[in-house]
Amino acid sequence: MSERWQVYKFGGSSLGTSGRLPRVLELVAAAPRPLALVVSALGDSTDWLILAARSAEEGNISQARGQLTHVRDLASATARSVLGAQGQKGMKYDLDEILTPVERLLSGIELTRECSPRTLDAVISVGERISSALLARALSERDVPALAVDARDFVVTDSTHGSATVEKAETAVRFAALESNWAGKVPIITGFIGRTRDGHTTTLGRNGSDYTATLVAGLLKASAVTVWTDVLGVMTADPALVREASPVDRLSYDEALELAYFGTRMFHPRTIIPLRECGAALVIRSTTQPDAPGTRIDATGNPDPNRPTCVTSLERLTLLGVQSRRTGLGRPLGGRILAALSEAGVRVWMTTESTLGQSFSVVIPAVDEASARLSVSAALASELQSGDLRIEPVLSPVTLVTLVGENMAGRPNVAGKFLNSIGEAGISVRAVAQGASARSISCVVDADQTATAVRTVHGAFNLAHTEISVLLLGKGVVGGSLLKQIDRQNQALGREHDVQVRLVGIGSSSGALFEPEGIPPVEAIARLQKALAAGKVVKDVTSLLEKLSRLPNPVLVDCSAAPGMEKIYRAAFAHGINVVSANKQPLALPQAERVALLNEARRHFRAYNYETTVGAALPVIETLKNLVRTGDHVISIEGAFSGTLGFLCDRLSQGDPLSVAVRKAKDLGYTEPHPRDDLSGLDVARKAIILARELGLQVELSDVVLEPFVPAENLREDDPEKFLQSLTALDAGVAARVASCKAHGRFLRYLARITPGATGSQVSVGPVEVDAAHPASSLRGAEAFVAFHTERYREYPLVVRGSGAGGDVTAAGVLADILRLAQNIRGRR
Repeated sequence: MSERWQVYKFGGSSLGTSGRLPRVLELVAAAPRPLALVVSALGDSTDWLILAARSAEEGNISQARGQLTHVRDLASATARSVLGAQGQKGMKYDLDEILTPVERLLSGIELTRECSPRTLDAVISVGERISSALLARALSERDVPALAVDARDFVVTDSTHGSATVEKAETAVRFAALESNWAGKVPIITGFIGRTRDGHTTTLGRNGSDYTATLVAGLLKASAVTVWTDVLGVMTADPALVREASPVDRLSYDEALELAYFGTRMFHPRTIIPLRECGAALVIRSTTQPDAPGTRIDATGNPDPNRPTCVTSLERLTLLGVQSRRTGLGRPLGGRILAALSEAGVRVWMTTESTLGQSFSVVIPAVDEASARLSVSAALASELQSGDLRIEPVLSPVTLVTLVGENMAGRPNVAGKFLNSIGEAGISVRAVAQGASARSISCVVDADQTATAVRTVHGAFNLAHTEISVLLLGKGVVGGSLLKQIDRQNQALGREHDVQVRLVGIGSSSGALFEPEGIPPVEAIARLQKALAAGKVVKDVTSLLEKLSRLPNPVLVDCSAAPGMEKIYRAAFAHGINVVSANKQPLALPQAERVALLNEARRHFRAYNYETTVGAALPVIETLKNLVRTGDHVISIEGAFSGTLGFLCDRLSQGDPLSVAVRKAKDLGYTEPHPRDDLSGLDVARKAIILARELGLQVELSDVVLEPFVPAENLREDDPEKFLQSLTALDAGVAARVASCKAHGRFLRYLARITPGATGSQVSVGPVEVDAAHPASSLRGAEAFVAFHTERYREYPLVVRGSGAGGDVTAAGVLADILRLAQNIRGRR
């Protein structure tokens, strides 16, 4: 034939899961010819057969027969879904012919109480033979000429039962004799099994059916092998750890081999090697979503050589190290350790060695820790006894995290970015290694840091959208505006910035609702209110932090003005959760408590973003930090920090009575829940303290010289509505003061002033009358401004000015803090 063969391989889930086999038959009927199929056992048949053999070995023949009945029943039920009456009758004959010898084998095992590897291979080989017979009959009924082929008739192996090695030369000879009978037909070949030269059935071990498929492809000189399975392809990371993991479009043979070496269960190194030898591609596609492109593995691989492929994680491992106490050991340390472990049958996943060979570490399966220690101790007994060597404390369990990508050596700073991203997440790297091929770099981390490490690396190398999991506290004006902005912007964020903000929880002072799968932002407040009414909320937010920490890039967002939130922040940091906050109170705590809170964030390598605590969306704090970082000397800071009080001053100047102006501000969402908090000046004082402390001043809230916007005796009413009504008594007095200002060409403003001093710093907050030349004189509405007088900006101060109040403005600042965090996670520094 002029056309090159195609090979399709179908796994057990594609064949044995209810409702999937008809789809498989459709795929085969529509596939190009010539076509060969390789099949696995139906569903869990292999597991049932193993359990049957083990049960018989234990003398429980009834349980063994029960497991065999499961195999028969699944095959019969599957046959009924795709075969007519005559076909079902023929399939019953096939099952009797295949399973009757197994029943005799199980009886023999039960009598001898022994199941050798050879006998076990004979038992479990029948699963694939059942699948081959079933598909051949089903296709023939659909006018697709098909032929059941027992791979034992051509796959010749050694006698290593359970993981046999194929003898390729003899296999090729026998295959050539069979291939001529396949003209015009679709051969349905059993995967996983072979036969020794003397006729004993063998199995090929893990990924055995995939190996059969690629072996057949090589023998047929096929153009491609398509492995049909229940996943979309090779994923950029384990979806159980990284929700935003996505299928990899292309891989090179060498990348696939690298992934196989690091434990990716989708394929084995020997699966790839035959393909590379014959040049056939391996395509992994989903039976449930056959139109999806899947993953293609070939000589070309990913067309973008600078993009890493994926992140793997190999868990349940142990790090075992040996350290030399003197230089000049006569015999190489690493070689002796590896030889001892090899002799003990211990798999070594990674090794590290110091420059002069003074220390050597191995990463091994945790289950082999005891035997590894014994074998290493025996091999190094004399040096251990003399004290020249010591075995370091074992670290277990640990995880091997690996970044894989073709041509990583040609891209600068891959290793640096890999390790830096993990370090910035607060994760200790226990060991690190990079192979000579430079297609991968690996590190060892503690097992409880696995999910965080994999997500961090995945995000840092932009393998998919960075997903930010948000628990929002506060459903008031700012919180409500933030929810609307997230809903409005999420699509654009994903398209333009590869960031997705996913709301997973929302809380208020009455309780919190948490849904790990995500809550639509526009429905969040209504869902919380419904849950509150039904009593189905979590009262203690800290109890949700453990669940939040397991999600991708968790962030606690505080849009409340509640006191005591520092306790929740500390718990969040301890759980590896970043915090974004518009709440001023934790930063205005006594200095020692504030420092302890910031140190807690640093200790856990967590971000604490709080730009909106001073100027809403205005970049006030970041501007001050940059001045200080670059060595400028701040002489003074002056500003109208409260957009709310700025709005009141503007309305008063336009003739509104105080009581009317305050009510307007509250209706517009400018004030705190209780307007007293704004008129007291305490909110501005907190902002001034936050800025003063960013400047390095050691000041407390009690040090602020504070004059409220209205007399203190008028601020005692606790009920917000009664408080608003009480303000009418002040209307006349305030109006008179405003009129006096106008008469003298001055403007009433509420300002904060911060003046550092060698002998003492001063922070003052209060109403001030300014002339027309002052920057605050031109403020309108809810505008705020901050003027930084510094050595560099002595003659003309650096002024930050803009809207300083309102839910939309503050929410925009909060969202900007969230996105800044996302950019840092993605490594765009």
